[in-house]
Amino acid sequence: MSTESAATDETGSTAPEPAAEDALTRTASAEDTTEDAAAERPSGVETAEGGAQDTETGAEEGAQPTESQAEPAEDAAAQPSEAEAELAAQRELRERIERRKAEREAPIESGTKLSGTAADLLAAVRAVESGEKPARAVFEPESTPRRPAPEPARRPERPAPVSAPAGPAAETVDAVRAVLAEGGAPAALAEQAATALGDGAESVLREDPWQLLRVTGVRPEQADGFARALLGDACRPDDERRNRAVAVWLLEQAAVAGHTALDAPALESTLGRYGVADADASVQSAIAEGDLLVFQDALEESPGTPTAPAATTDTGEGDEAAEQEQPVRVLVGLERYALAEESLADGLARVLNCLPKEESPQQAALLAAAGSVRGSTAELIRAVAGSSLVLHTGGEAARTEPAALVAAAAAAGLRVCAAAHAPYGKREFARRVAALFGEAEAAGEAASGSAVVVTVAELLSGAAGPGRDAEGAFELDLLVLLDAPQLDVEGAAMLVESLPDGARLVLSGDPGVLWSAGPGRVFADLLAARACPVVVSRVPDEGPIGELVSGIGIGELNQVAAPNKEVVIVPVRDAGEAVHRTVQLVAESVPRAFGLPADATQVITVGHGGAAGTRALNVALKERLNPGPGRFGGFDPGDRIAYSPAPGRTVQGRVVRADADGLHLECEGRPVVVRKERVEQAVRHGWALTAHQAVGQRWPAAVVVLPGDAAQGLTRAWVYTAFGRGERHLSVVHGVEQALPRSVAERPAKPRTTRLQMLLRTQVPAPEAAARQDA
Repeated sequence: MSTESAATDETGSTAPEPAAEDALTRTASAEDTTEDAAAERPSGVETAEGGAQDTETGAEEGAQPTESQAEPAEDAAAQPSEAEAELAAQRELRERIERRKAEREAPIESGTKLSGTAADLLAAVRAVESGEKPARAVFEPESTPRRPAPEPARRPERPAPVSAPAGPAAETVDAVRAVLAEGGAPAALAEQAATALGDGAESVLREDPWQLLRVTGVRPEQADGFARALLGDACRPDDERRNRAVAVWLLEQAAVAGHTALDAPALESTLGRYGVADADASVQSAIAEGDLLVFQDALEESPGTPTAPAATTDTGEGDEAAEQEQPVRVLVGLERYALAEESLADGLARVLNCLPKEESPQQAALLAAAGSVRGSTAELIRAVAGSSLVLHTGGEAARTEPAALVAAAAAAGLRVCAAAHAPYGKREFARRVAALFGEAEAAGEAASGSAVVVTVAELLSGAAGPGRDAEGAFELDLLVLLDAPQLDVEGAAMLVESLPDGARLVLSGDPGVLWSAGPGRVFADLLAARACPVVVSRVPDEGPIGELVSGIGIGELNQVAAPNKEVVIVPVRDAGEAVHRTVQLVAESVPRAFGLPADATQVITVGHGGAAGTRALNVALKERLNPGPGRFGGFDPGDRIAYSPAPGRTVQGRVVRADADGLHLECEGRPVVVRKERVEQAVRHGWALTAHQAVGQRWPAAVVVLPGDAAQGLTRAWVYTAFGRGERHLSVVHGVEQALPRSVAERPAKPRTTRLQMLLRTQVPAPEAAARQDA
């Protein structure tokens, strides 16, 4: 690695607000919110992914999106946009989960829970007993053999896809605006409050003013002021409504940090810091009202830990005592995420159990294809032939292996779909697959199946990819999900629920990158649960950047040989100098050394706020690369932007023009119009991004900015992700001194509290445990 001398700049630096250690208490002002540029909130909360997300993921916060967050494309104004369709799919999933919960809690009628052959036999017996059909017609073999029913319970019927509903009625918004005015709250919150609270929102706010906390960006002290203005002397600090609302709000903030649930003691402790005198009673009240759910998950014993045997008696009281003494972990969570995790675990169990046991021609063809390749590529194809759920880990170069799988599966006659997190991943993977198909055609081996490559957002919204059958399931035989660490529990649940019985699922990704912007850590939980085959790629990332990133992945920040300046370290003294050197690198140094245009370089920094955050960097880069007065909300034609059609998604593009309809963008070759009232929330300048916005994408050159005040936001996962975004060149504007190697060595990632691993282990035994049971 080479080092450039630092140029002196007199600009001072202002450190951003430090992030609190507790994920529940990380908050910020509207100016320093850490929302993802893709879907910024009006005034949000800062979150952390091992400290790094503290300063970057606000709009990727896992908060429930509103219908107004989706923007229609210019060429499809009459149809629901991709983002609207995606949000509608999320609502459909939550409704389906609620119906399933209601079915489970309902009384069980005789025979209603049977499935498969048992259900058919019961129906036949009842038909004969009632005289509806003669016994001969029912019990004689059918002329055509029936397809064997899957072993697990059948998936409930999916409702037909629905169009995205319109936003709240104008009358409702006006009524909410009037209530907000009475309480001294900003009128701009009216539409968000009406959307969050639904019909009768104004009555809800009058009866319980603290429900204003359900609006994104509102903090407890702001809701308290609103309540005092509405309730007057009736407003008390120990009001049970306030305590319940704050408990729910804290769990929403925990979801922002990636948690799907929290330890009950941690929640109660944090409630005390928000003025709740009896935190335990408040939590119990919220549970009784149905605002929160409580779980008691058994704790696993550490290997080698001796267990004291319980005293036994002839009455068996010892067994009961041992069962009662089993340690449990009490968790509290919101129904939305709890049910999504349960639905995901149920769906994964169904996927694992629905693969036919007899060998099919497609399976034989896959095994034959595995014999024609080597190494971990062959292992992956063999694993998919023998299991309906497979995990695959590896870096960017390892994508050749799922590409080979897609080509082999299509050649075997399977209907295949591959989905990537970002358009870049879709584009690059499609190129790899097309090259393999071209080689096969040149060899005279035409595929009898089909393969399509899409983004996850396109797949969920139906904008691209396979169609759906009458039950709403994808019409495919194999789904390969790339960038698997970016799946949150709700998105993963929607995808798994949409798989038909008998389909195969492959989750492929790099476990070293930052986790999903939304709550959960699906890929990490699946790896830890060991419920299915895992194929570890042995294909290394090449070049100096690949060598550097591979070392970071195992906790080592090594010096690497970079004869052609593939990796350059630029030391700086303060944030002002960091901004100056970054602009110099993007506009002059990198284009001169590598012959790349300035647009081929992406700047990545720890957060949005601060003297060297994305805001400050984008201001400086715009002034140098596309100066202008910012005629429309700070934007000018030609500006590079980051646009968010929905929370957790970032699409890069350029400003084309602005008119009465809004801001016209070109994103990935498609025209998009963002209404003027949505521009501030949905669009940022995009010369500089956070690592969470950049994950799943790569550029010819990357400049990673690490000012001194960014040290607390660094983790191994953040550094691994940011340093791996450059294909040909990486410049590190380095001002954190020894904090960088320490974060790589000592801070892998901030833990997230989730339940998926436990749910999977109760439904799907690990392969080795299953083998022992079979023996």
